[in-house]
Amino acid sequence: MYAVIKTGGKQYKVAANDEITVEKIDANEGDEHAFNEVLMLGEGDDVTVGAPVVEGAAVVGEVVSQGKGDKVIIFKKRQRSTYKRKKGHRQNLTTIKIKEIVAEGFDGKVKKAAAKPAKKAAPKAEEAPKAEAKAEAPKKAAPAKAAAAGSDDLTQLKGVGPAYAKKLNEAGITSFAQIAALTPEGITELEEKLNASGRVERDGWIEQAKELAK
Repeated sequence: MYAVIKTGGKQYKVAANDEITVEKIDANEGDEHAFNEVLMLGEGDDVTVGAPVVEGAAVVGEVVSQGKGDKVIIFKKRQRSTYKRKKGHRQNLTTIKIKEIVAEGFDGKVKKAAAKPAKKAAPKAEEAPKAEAKAEAPKKAAPAKAAAAGSDDLTQLKGVGPAYAKKLNEAGITSFAQIAALTPEGITELEEKLNASGRVERDGWIEQAKELAK
């Protein structure tokens, strides 16, 4: 006996033990699936044609596998235009093995495959502490401070960073009072040591030092 069934908008001629690939069916491997849209039944010279389907008939098959078809390339281009579109598509398909053809009186009952036990995930190796896995980021250097006791934070002066503060300390300047008391000759001597001609007057160190020394 053979039958002609309709599924996924297509027609298939099938017989018992045939394997067919159809548009995706929502079922698990091992499940039975019934095709109720039987358009025709035939056995030898005896043929039954449905109107549009054969009442009470069905084709029962077992889901063998779920998969995808070959990739189809869809390319669109408009003449005399920069419009181009290229896409790929793989259709979801289901492979089914035909078990039996029921000519009449189908009760709609199909078997479901036993649920497979979920696989346990393999235990992951313990991750090393992040502190050991990653190198520690270099810490920013703290603002330089004068070593002498009672010295001032010279980085409060405009244009004086940690590097300049260190140079001032090396030149013997450790307080705002010393800068405020600089004479023109002292300023010239200091700027020569710092290799920064005109820096004291340009940044107004004397005025700032007087205010900060109060």
